[in-house]
Amino acid sequence: MLSSIKTLLSITLILAVSGQNHLQAAEIKNSRNEIISLDADARPADNFDLTDWSISLPVDTNKDDIADNVPESYLAKGLSIKPYFYTADDGGMVFYAPIQGPKTSKNTKYTRSELREMLRKGDLRVKTKGITENNWVFSTAKRKSRKNAGGVDGTLEATLAVNHVTTTGDEKQVGRVIIGQIHATKDEPVRLYYRKLPNNSKGVIYMAHEPLKGNGKEQWYNLIGSRASNADDHEDGIALNEVFSYQINVVGDMLSVTIIRQGKPNVVQTVDMSNSGYDKSDQYMYFKAGVYNQNNSGAPTDFVQATFYQLENSHN
Repeated sequence: MLSSIKTLLSITLILAVSGQNHLQAAEIKNSRNEIISLDADARPADNFDLTDWSISLPVDTNKDDIADNVPESYLAKGLSIKPYFYTADDGGMVFYAPIQGPKTSKNTKYTRSELREMLRKGDLRVKTKGITENNWVFSTAKRKSRKNAGGVDGTLEATLAVNHVTTTGDEKQVGRVIIGQIHATKDEPVRLYYRKLPNNSKGVIYMAHEPLKGNGKEQWYNLIGSRASNADDHEDGIALNEVFSYQINVVGDMLSVTIIRQGKPNVVQTVDMSNSGYDKSDQYMYFKAGVYNQNNSGAPTDFVQATFYQLENSHN
């Protein structure tokens, strides 16, 4: 595994489909309305603090039929591998995932180029799973769990533009991608989606909250537009290459997701998780961000791509 990671650090792939380079407007603002300054000649780890993130990529350099995962210490050294993860012409951090490619497990249906929060920051003595210093818990968890965890409650802030979504495949899957998550022990307190249908000029934003099994059905919320596969073009939607921000915040049982756009009112969705089961003693959390392709039925070379201009995670 170590040799395959070292190969990833040095490899440059030249593919027929290499994603989309693009130039944004000179001034991009983050979720706090501050101007973002990025170096187009720098590697992603030089523009962003990636010391507490690992990354899964849809490549398989060690031929084990599982997507490669690059630990946080190697990612922070400057991984750049086109077209999957690299610095764009405007300094943004590009994530790319084709429909066809290795998955993170044999039970996973879709490809991803996605960061996984790793609060241990390269300390291999800390276990990646369980309630350890690598993961965090909600403040509704028991005192022992809060003491053993790497953080309590949390906020993820990101500024990004979705550059491309799939245009082929099953109508229920086409055009959709997950751009941010909270992942728990097995389930997801929140998954944030962007979706643009082929005949629409703008995309929509929606989210899912998944209670633990036995604690109720999955809950869906439309934030901007409709997630329906036959939805009309939403006049206030978000076009491809349009910059926007999101904030995912948890305080105790209260989950809030905010979509932030320049010159427009914020869109906020709150979810009361008091009956969702995440206060149980075995439930640990971590953020995820990037692109998690939600289409496995289209043309093999079809893909999703997003460019991030801000990525910040924090905990109590």
